Amino acid sequence: MKKLHIAISTNRIEESIKDYSARLGVEPCSQMPNEYALWRTDSLNFSIRQDSSCAPGELRHLGWEDDSAPAFSEEKDVNGIGWERFSAQQQADEINHLWPAAEYRPKK
Repeated sequence: MKKLHIAISTNRIEESIKDYSARLGVEPCSQMPNEYALWRTDSLNFSIRQDSSCAPGELRHLGWEDDSAPAFSEEKDVNGIGWERFSAQQQADEINHLWPAAEYRPKK
């Protein structure tokens, strides 16, 4: 199964978590205070991150959460937008590598 992945930048993470939780109807499945949050719904994989290399609200990248992905991969489209492809476990491994305290385990 594939889920669309959208990743954006923010400079107001706590306010953004409240806003997107209301919009998506679920709380984040993983978050790191003042840095990152991830939501996974039946059709969407959505993340926000405090990222000084991007303007607030700017698209960081797009992609697919894809159970059949053999490995994490990224490529640029014709417009220069990064598209990632990864399984839920590969994303969890990346989150836990960046933030070991997250101890994130995706639900099946």
